[in-house]
Amino acid sequence: MKLAVVTDSTAFIPERVRDHQDLYVLPIPVILDGTTYLEGIDIEPDDYYALLNNSLEFPTTSQPVLGETISLYEALKEKGYDTILSIHLSSGISGFISTLFSIKDEIDGMTIIPYDSKITSMPMGHMVESALDMLDQGATIEKIIAHLDHIRANTYAYLIVEDLNNLVRGGRLTNGAALIAGLLKIKPILTFDEGKIVLFEKIRSSKKAFKRAEAVIGLRKAEMAPPIKLYVIHANNLELAEIEKEKLQAQYPDATIEIGHFGPVIGTHLGEKAIGLAISAQ
Repeated sequence: MKLAVVTDSTAFIPERVRDHQDLYVLPIPVILDGTTYLEGIDIEPDDYYALLNNSLEFPTTSQPVLGETISLYEALKEKGYDTILSIHLSSGISGFISTLFSIKDEIDGMTIIPYDSKITSMPMGHMVESALDMLDQGATIEKIIAHLDHIRANTYAYLIVEDLNNLVRGGRLTNGAALIAGLLKIKPILTFDEGKIVLFEKIRSSKKAFKRAEAVIGLRKAEMAPPIKLYVIHANNLELAEIEKEKLQAQYPDATIEIGHFGPVIGTHLGEKAIGLAISAQ
C-alpha cells in the first residue's frame, strides 16, 4: 500500500507535519464582496478578518472545487499512490464528504476513503497528524482508521462566539433563528453533536460561559483515558486565547495544551473573536 493523506484547508495542521511528503491539502473557497479567495493560498487569517469587517455583503463559503479534487486524486495515482485517506471537515457543516462518497470509485486502480472528522480546525488537524505518524510507523490502513475512530469518538469542542448572526445566516446552527429570538443577554455555549453545531448551554455572561466551558473540559478529561490533548482555538483573538490557556493549565497542570486559530472558512461562520475549547484523545 502506498497511502496519501488528503485534507482540506480548515484543518489546523501541526507545524511538524505540514511539509510531510504524503500530505496534500485542498483549499476551500471563501467569497467576499464578489471576490473568491482560496483559504491558505490567497488569504490568511490575519488579513481575512480586516476584509471581513469591511465587507459590504455577507461572505459565503463553498466546497473544494470538484474538478480540482479529482485532478489531485488522479495526480496522486500518477505519483504511485494506490490509496487515499481523505479527512475532511464535518458533514454537519459541509456537504463535501457526501460529494467524495459519490466519486470515490471513479478513478480506476485507486482506493479512495472519505473520512468524516465530524469536527474541524485543531482536532481535525490532530487526526491528520495521527494518520501521518501511523503511516510512518508502517501501520495498516485498517489500524489507522480504527485509531481515527477512537480520536473522533473522544473529541469534544465548546464554542463561545460574540455574535450568532453569522452562524444563523450561513445555516450552520441548528434552530439558530429560534435561539437568537430568545437570547437577549444570554451568552450561549455551542458544541458539536454528531458533527452539527448545536446549543450546549445558555449562560448569563461571557465570564460565566468561559468558566463553565473550562469546567466541562475538566469533566471530559476525567472521563477519558490518557493521553489527551487540550486546544484553545481563536478567531483573531490571540490575547484571550492565551489567557484561556493559562487558566486551563492552572486547572489541569498535567495536560498538554496548544493554541491555534480558526481560518477564514470557519471564521466566516463563527465570526471574529470566537473562542473554542476542545479536548481530544491522542
